[in-house]
Amino acid sequence: MLQSLPLVFVLAGLALYTVLAGADLGAGFWQLFAGRGTQADRVREQAHHSVAPVWEANHVWLIFVLTVFWTAYPKAFGSIASTLAVPLFIATIGIIFRGAAYALRAGASSARESALIDTVFSLSSILTPFALGAAIGAIATDRVPVGNAAGDLISSWLNPTSIFIGVLAVASCAYLAAVFLAADAARDQHAALARAFRLRALSAGVVAGLIAIAGIFIVNADSPALFHSLSTGRALPAVVVSSLAGLVTLVLVYGRRFEPARYGAAVAVAAIIAGWALARWPTILPGLTVREAAAGHDTLVWVIVCVLGGGAILFPSLGLLFRLALTGRFDAAESSASEHAGRGLRGVRPRLLARSAIACLIAGFGLLTVADAPWAHAIGVASLFGFVVLAFRAIIFPALGEQSTTG
Repeated sequence: MLQSLPLVFVLAGLALYTVLAGADLGAGFWQLFAGRGTQADRVREQAHHSVAPVWEANHVWLIFVLTVFWTAYPKAFGSIASTLAVPLFIATIGIIFRGAAYALRAGASSARESALIDTVFSLSSILTPFALGAAIGAIATDRVPVGNAAGDLISSWLNPTSIFIGVLAVASCAYLAAVFLAADAARDQHAALARAFRLRALSAGVVAGLIAIAGIFIVNADSPALFHSLSTGRALPAVVVSSLAGLVTLVLVYGRRFEPARYGAAVAVAAIIAGWALARWPTILPGLTVREAAAGHDTLVWVIVCVLGGGAILFPSLGLLFRLALTGRFDAAESSASEHAGRGLRGVRPRLLARSAIACLIAGFGLLTVADAPWAHAIGVASLFGFVVLAFRAIIFPALGEQSTTG
C-alpha cells in the first residue's frame, strides 16, 4: 500500500496533465490549421482567449508528476530520464518555446511578427505531445531497461508503437481542444465559432478513432505482449470505458451539448492512462516492480504527507480558477468569492477544527511509522488527508470569512 500510493498520485497527475494541458496544446494545433480570412482570425483569437487564464496552471501537473516520481521511485526515474533523454529534451524545448511565444505574442509590432510567433506556438504545441507520447510508447513496450542510459537513445522512442502513440497524442489533444473551445464559444454566445469548433471536434474525434483502430494492428505487430495485456485481463474494462466515453462525447458534440462533452472527452483520455497502468501493474520497468523501485519508508511517508498537504491547498485554488474561467466571471471573482466565503463559513469553530486536525496528524504518523499492516497504512493515509483538510479549514477559511465581513 505505502509503496504503491505515490505511483497512484503520479498516474492521477498524468491523467490531469493529459486532459488539461492536452486541451491547451490542441489549441495550438487549431491555430496552425485555422486557414486564412476573417473567420480563421476569429478562430485563432478564440483559442488564444480560452487558453490565456489556465495555460500556466496546467503545467503544474507535469511538475507534480516529475517531482513525485523522482522522489518516490528514483531508480525508475533515472532509467527513464537517461534512456529517453532525447524525446524528453524535445518536449522540454517545445514547452519552453510555446511559453515564450505565448508571452511574446502581446508585444508583436506587426501582423508578420504575430503570424511568426503564432507559428512557433503552434509547432511547439504539436511537437510536445508527440515527444511525450513517444516516450510513453517506449515505456509501454519495455524498451527502457533498468540502468543509466541502458536503452538505445534513438530506437527506444522511434519505433512503430511509439510513433503511433505520439501521433495519437497529437490527435487526442486536437480533439480535446476542439471540444473545450466549442464549449467556450457557445458560452460566450459566439454561434459561428461554436459551429466551427463543433465541426473540428467531430472531425478530430473521427480521425483519432481511426488512428486508434489502426494502432491495434501496429501494436499487435510491434509489441504482442502489450497488445495482449490491453485486450485481456484487468486493463480491458478501462479500454472499453475509453471507447464508450469517446463515442458518447461525439454524440454530445453532435447534439451541441458541449459542457457535458468536456467531461466525456476527459474520461475517454484518462481511461486510456488507467488501462495502460493496469496492464503493467505492478511492473514499472522490465524486471523492476513498484515495491522494488520504491524509496525508503520515511521518504514515502513524507511524499504522501506533502502531496496531501499540497493538494488541500492546490485543488481549491485550481477549482476556483477553472470555475471562473469556465463561467467567464473573472471580473467579478473577488467580490463573488468573498460573498461565498462569508456565507459558507458561518458557524465554523476553528478551535474544534484545529484539535481534530492535530488528532488526525498524530494518528496518521503513528499508523504509517509504527504499524506494518496494509490496512493500518490505509487508515494512516486517510488520517493525514483529514489533517490537511481540517487544518486548511481551521486556518484559511475563518480568515476569509473575516475579510468578507470587513470588506
